[in-house]
Amino acid sequence: MTALDKLLYQTNENKHVCIGLDTDLNKIPSSLKQFEDPTYEFNRRIIEATCTEAAAYKLNFAFYEKYGERGMESLRRTIEVIPKSVLIIGDAKRGDIGNTSAMYAASIFEHFKCDAATLNPYMGFDSLQPFLEYKDKLNFILALTSNPSSVDFEKLILNNGEFLYQNVIKKISLWDTARNCGAVFGATNITELKENLDLLKDIPVLLPGIGAQGGNIHEVVVTFKGIGKSDYIINVSRSIIYFDSSDNFADSARNELLKMNKIITQIKLS
Repeated sequence: MTALDKLLYQTNENKHVCIGLDTDLNKIPSSLKQFEDPTYEFNRRIIEATCTEAAAYKLNFAFYEKYGERGMESLRRTIEVIPKSVLIIGDAKRGDIGNTSAMYAASIFEHFKCDAATLNPYMGFDSLQPFLEYKDKLNFILALTSNPSSVDFEKLILNNGEFLYQNVIKKISLWDTARNCGAVFGATNITELKENLDLLKDIPVLLPGIGAQGGNIHEVVVTFKGIGKSDYIINVSRSIIYFDSSDNFADSARNELLKMNKIITQIKLS
């Protein structure tokens, strides 16, 4: 099963929520500190409580790299407990000169065995090509992100009158010869999302920014349902995994996910 197959399998079941495992030791319940690997224990319980209802899991490498070898072992162990049918995104935002990029790709796809990666296209096609050569994987390429400073570069206007991020989306479509490319488009940019549906219609979309960053899940779902597009996943991190700081955090995370899935399922076009 390719990464795209995994994504479509879940989204065709009306599962669109990707759980971001941005696990911070300062935010997990204190009772977990007794375990040899508290990060893994927290992640394991979240995954076991949510894996039947989640569309994907996104692991932000920075939250694991911070702890060096111990953190990377937590990352590896976490990936091992995610069911094979659920998409695993290695959120490392890589993008470098060819030979370096090849090593990054081998790390994410071969060593950590992620199904997908997030990539930064700033250095151009040759910096992403090693990732694209893994034809059974998915590569979510940054287009318009959810952070406030995205305007510094992503919304620069080019000589042809288009925004830089629009040109990036067009490049993604050109590079998507193996159907292994997607776009990262911040859910906080709902106006721009609506304005660029024609550019995004043929590629999967990963949407960060729901919840703590202020994105609106209803607006996103209505926008995609309006064009009959289902190959999108909405990343939610803090508002699910840290919803409850008690020892019932995993059950609470599941309940929050179920609520979001119910909202998505029940949204109707007016």
